[in-house]
Amino acid sequence: MKITQNCAVTVRMKVTDSQGNVYDDGKQPVSYLHGDYDNLFPKLEAALEGQEAGFETVVQLASADAFGERDEALVTTMPKADFPPGIKVGGQIRRMGPDGEPRYYFVTKIKGPTVLLDGNHPLCGKSLRFAIKVLDVRAATEEEIAHQHVHGEHGHQH
Repeated sequence: MKITQNCAVTVRMKVTDSQGNVYDDGKQPVSYLHGDYDNLFPKLEAALEGQEAGFETVVQLASADAFGERDEALVTTMPKADFPPGIKVGGQIRRMGPDGEPRYYFVTKIKGPTVLLDGNHPLCGKSLRFAIKVLDVRAATEEEIAHQHVHGEHGHQH
């Protein structure tokens, strides 16, 4: 079966940056619903369109086509006194962004009375290389199409 709109596709994807740092070793298969559901970067979907199980490719994405460029307006601080207990460096906190919309911020540093936060995805600003192998292609179920994502082996899981 060829990968087209509303196919459930299972792939292995090894993700590295231009320095060879590995962000995903590709050992764990990933399933997604193909066809503009925002489950995969558009250029990755375009590279897989029309392909079948067994297809392998490498796709290089500029940062703008992956997680975007860093936005320094999303780097901020908050007083440690206002910080929820139990969250450490590397954790996340939800708060209002500069646009007034809620977003998640990563805790990057706790320094004295100040907590440093970063609302950028950790891979923002990085060009990424995706080594992809298609493992399986099948027609998506009506439920998967309605929910806009692939369900687990044993039905609806989320």
